[in-house]
Amino acid sequence: MPSATASLLRLFLPDFIIENFEFTGSIEEEDTFHIELEEHNNPPAEWQDMNVLSKGFFPKIVVQDFPIRGHKVIFTLNGAGGSMWKQVR
Repeated sequence: MPSATASLLRLFLPDFIIENFEFTGSIEEEDTFHIELEEHNNPPAEWQDMNVLSKGFFPKIVVQDFPIRGHKVIFTLNGAGGSMWKQVR
């Protein structure tokens, strides 16, 4: 994510989201800002020593946040809720 975009998103999102999601785009409509983020496909830290296989993501989550300068703000978090992982033997 470009540093200018990251700096701007840090004003609105918690660190956990910034660290685990990548900004993928935005759409500005007459009265709404749509901001899209996609979860990184990284296994949890406690699983780093295991051989795991990603089985995809859970469905997206759409969050309506507080307005910014008179615009509704809608965040779409693709893959939010975590990846599905399977231990491979």
